[in-house]
Amino acid sequence: MNNISVVGVDLAKNVFQIHAVDAKGRTLVRKMLRRAKFLNFFGNIPHCLIGMEACSSSHYWAREIERLGHTVKLMAPQYVKPYVKTNKNDANDAEAVCEAVTRPNMRFVTVKDEEQQALLLVHRERDGIVKERTSLINRIRATLAEFGIAIPVGPRRLHSWFRDDFSSAEQLLPQLMVCHVQRMKRRLNQLESDLDVLEKEIAQSSKGNPQCQRLEAVPGIGRLTASALVASIGTGKEFKSGRQLSAWLGLVPKQSSSGGKPRLLGISKRGDGYLRRLFIHGARAVIRHMNPKRKVTVWLRDLECRAHKNVVIVALANKLARIAWSMLANGTDYDESFI
Repeated sequence: MNNISVVGVDLAKNVFQIHAVDAKGRTLVRKMLRRAKFLNFFGNIPHCLIGMEACSSSHYWAREIERLGHTVKLMAPQYVKPYVKTNKNDANDAEAVCEAVTRPNMRFVTVKDEEQQALLLVHRERDGIVKERTSLINRIRATLAEFGIAIPVGPRRLHSWFRDDFSSAEQLLPQLMVCHVQRMKRRLNQLESDLDVLEKEIAQSSKGNPQCQRLEAVPGIGRLTASALVASIGTGKEFKSGRQLSAWLGLVPKQSSSGGKPRLLGISKRGDGYLRRLFIHGARAVIRHMNPKRKVTVWLRDLECRAHKNVVIVALANKLARIAWSMLANGTDYDESFI
């Protein structure tokens, strides 16, 4: 036990698989641990490198193990999979994690603290409520369309329709359907009330964070984007450059090259889809309301003459992500010369 150098952990809800090796890679421990004995195991071994897949509960266990003095590295599951030998089971998965964490070119996931994780979960809940609201609005429109009633598209127009026109439409509907639509309307009001509460909590958290305040000075990066980015990457030190952050967000072209012939496709859409969507929405807002006094406007107008509008939007989102990384990694304020 005193010779343990690296430990690979396959996480689960109640049973954890451990694979430990010494400095020469020889297997020393290969066993299962129950949840109650999991932390006791790491408290009784010398400080070493611990590898885990970035999955549910991984950040919690990483923080707990780091408090015991160990170094914990999290990895994306797709980077661990190539190291799994023969059949897939818990023991082989733990061995693969132990092997992958020692690779010099492995990419790791930053361990998030409690505040970051809480804020990200609020963002996730907000995103889920937005999807639920869209689904509910579509069901309301489809339900009323069955009775020949057409409703304008969009939440605001739907509320205006309920306020001004629903009373006259009630005469065309059976009483059972009127009650059903009113129930859906109450659920919609509740969802929007919850959405307002979550956005206020995100705004309050963003106001107290100097990193978010600096990012919000960048055209195209609003409160939601700044808050989600800081909660996801912190200072951004895990990325060597802004280009790596853009690649992690999936804002760079996907490659399909062979035989020395490079071939670039559409964007890869890897990484965090929620953050990528926020950056693209921010870029779309900048293009919609271009300020002729800003330096980026000249670059955008020149690019619009040569590329499709969607390509321009993604290119600007890519640039915004790189600017954001530079500001976080170097602790600087926004300057027009970044463009």
